[in-house]
Order: sequence, then C-alpha cells, then structure tokens
Amino acid sequence: MDNKRFIAIGSMLFALFFGAGNLIFPAAMGQASGGNVGWALLGFCITGVGLPLLGIVAVGFSGCRDLREVASRVSPMYGLFYTVVCYMAIGPCFAIPRTGTVSYEIAVAPFLGPDPSSWALPIFLVFFLGFSYWLAASPSKLVDRIGKMLTPALLATLLVLIAMSFITPLGEFQEPSKAYATATVAAVQGVLDGYNTLDAIAALVFSTLVVNTVREAGVTDPKHISGQVFKAGFIAALLLAVVYIFIAKIGAESVTAIGLKDTGAPILAESSQVLFGSFGAMLLAVIVLLACLTTSVGLLTCCAVFFMETTGRLKYRQWVALFTVISYLIGLFGLKTIIVSTIPVLMFIYPLCVALIALIFLHSFFGGRQCVYVWTMGLTFVMALVNGIETVGFSLGALGEALKAYVPLHTLGLGWVPFAIVGFVIGLVWKAVVPQKAAAA
Repeated sequence: MDNKRFIAIGSMLFALFFGAGNLIFPAAMGQASGGNVGWALLGFCITGVGLPLLGIVAVGFSGCRDLREVASRVSPMYGLFYTVVCYMAIGPCFAIPRTGTVSYEIAVAPFLGPDPSSWALPIFLVFFLGFSYWLAASPSKLVDRIGKMLTPALLATLLVLIAMSFITPLGEFQEPSKAYATATVAAVQGVLDGYNTLDAIAALVFSTLVVNTVREAGVTDPKHISGQVFKAGFIAALLLAVVYIFIAKIGAESVTAIGLKDTGAPILAESSQVLFGSFGAMLLAVIVLLACLTTSVGLLTCCAVFFMETTGRLKYRQWVALFTVISYLIGLFGLKTIIVSTIPVLMFIYPLCVALIALIFLHSFFGGRQCVYVWTMGLTFVMALVNGIETVGFSLGALGEALKAYVPLHTLGLGWVPFAIVGFVIGLVWKAVVPQKAAAA
C-alpha cells in the first residue's frame, strides 16, 4: 500500500479509538500522579496505546474473521461468552453511558453553577441518548460525515488547550497520591489506569473493519496483513500517545488552579475555563458533546447489529431501543459511579484479552493445539475472576492471604501473569504427552 493509504487507515484507527475515556482518564491520572506523572504515563501507554495496536494486529495475523472466531479457539462456548462480554462492556453497560455522562460533566455541568439540580443529568440523558437512538435507528452517512469533521476539530481544540498550558501553566506538579507514591507503583498503576480506556477490547471488536480495509487494498497473506496494519496503526498509536502525554500534563498541573476533582471531566472543563475563559470552555463543551454523540451512535449501531445477527431474535431497531434504555438507566448513576463500577469488570476482562493476544502470536509455535488455549485461558480466567472479586472489595479470607504471599505480582493486580505462564507450560506438556486425536482438551 502507498503512504496515503497508511495515513488514511491510521486516521481511521485513531477515530475509532478516540472517545470520552481517552480524554478524561489521562487528566485524572495526571492530577493523581503529580510528580510521578511520567512513570504513570509509561504504564498507561502500555495498555492504552500498545495493547490496542497489538489487538488489531493480532486478529489480522490470526487469519480469523472476527473476535468470536478467534476466541472460539479456546471453545465455541467461550468464544460466544467472551465476545458478548466485550460487546456489553463497550456498549450499554459502560462505554455508551460514559459518553452521556462525560458530555454532561464537560458540556453542561460547568454552566449550571456549583449546585446543579438533581434532575439535570436525567433530563440531559433523555435528550442525548434519545437523539443517539434516533440517529442509530436510521443509519446514514450523516454520523460518519459529522465524525470526520469532529475528530479534527476536537484535536485542534485540544492542541490549542495544550499550547496555552505551556504559555500560561496552571501550576506546579503536586505530590503524588498514595497510589502513585513511587516510580514503580506509579508505572503499575498507570498500566491498570490504561484499562479504563476500553481500547484493547474495542480493538478486538473493531479489528474486522480494519483488517478488511487492508485486504481491500490487495493484501492477502496474514503476516503481510498484520505488518500493514501495524504500520498504519503506528500513526494512530502515536497520535493517542501524544494526546495522553499532554492531557496528563494539564492534569498534573491543575491542582493549584482548580483543586482535586473526582474525575477527569471536571479537570478538563475547569482547566479550559481557567486557560481560555467562558468562550474556550463553551467551544470545548460543544465539540466534546458532538464527539461523544457520534461515539454513542456508533456503539449503539455496532452492538445492535452483533446481537441481532448472533441471536436471530428482535429487529435491529428493537435492539437499539433496548440498549438505549439500558444505557440511560446506567447513566443515571453518574460518571464517578460508572468509572468505579467499571474497574472490577475490566480487571476481569483485560487479563483474558492480553492472554488471548499472546496466544494468537504464539499459535504456530504450539501448532494451534486447543489444549494450550484451554489451559492458558483457563488459569488466566481463574486469576482474572479473583482480581475482579477483590477489586469489588470482597474478602477471600485465607485464600486471599495465600495468594498475596505466594503468587508473584498479585498485590499489584497482575497475579494472572504467572498463572497464564503456568497454564501455557501445562498446555505444552499436555500437547507433548497426549496425541492430538486422543486429547480431551
């Protein structure tokens, strides 16, 4: 493919990834990490930039049509289970409600005064998600065209905001919070913060679109496809990394000017007010609102099509309506509650995502034997479930203490890594001992 094609696919990838979470989480992380923001960014970029890129490349490398086919290498039931979980996460359970609540926090709440009415969010969500439903129920090129204009506009606005933060800095970096107290801890916490973007999961879901675009250019060999996707994806990864770095910088400098905030949305909104005044805040508000709207419509459409095709029940518009209602009900809990409740689910989903990506690249090494997939994903599943349960705050008693004492990295939320490695080794031994035709797994 020529250079223009790389740039076009890279821009498409960036537009697919860039959404509400990519704005608010680096800002929140920057404010919390303070002087250790550089180390936190290092970890954040691993899971928020590198992992989504690897996810896109992995599906292209696998030669599979979509996420369900890839995950079905473990088993058909697991393939269906994991795909449904991923779609619900990037759809009505987390990502769609987040677009509505982020829009409210940035585009509406700052202009309602210090004590907005408790009805403000519910009323706003009715209009925001209602309009999203109307657009998603009648798919057209309107949303695509708006999206193509909004992404550059949003980037231009952010670039001006970033430039102003250098001309008139908001303040000095503050002392890091306990979660980012040292360089090592900050880097690990940054890795976990990167989960919140949901981009690695979205990469697996949207990979079919990207891979098909490369195939349409005449590339057919899986290795060449993954190589072309990587080259194009590097553009998207670079853009994401640049945005993260400078938004985190603004967050790290903002404490003196605006104080500590619960989420990244008010950090961006109030920082823009300090740097630009009311006009700048309103401009950012309008662009973020419209960008979140197009993301919401895209996710509603994507999820409705998947469940309609998978179940064979309900019509497209009925799925859109159902997911709109679910998104509204979850959105009523507010942005902070959505973010907090998302974390345990992501602590469960992401280890499975990383392990699956690793197995895709190692597929030829172990001959694609199902037993290796089963053992690796099985043990990863166990610890991913433990991570999710413990993140909720549920005590596992003696089992929890034993895991902390004997499982490396468990106290950092990465105890699934040694379990995945052990599962992979057991799978290789099983492969060597049990002939393929006789293997139960």
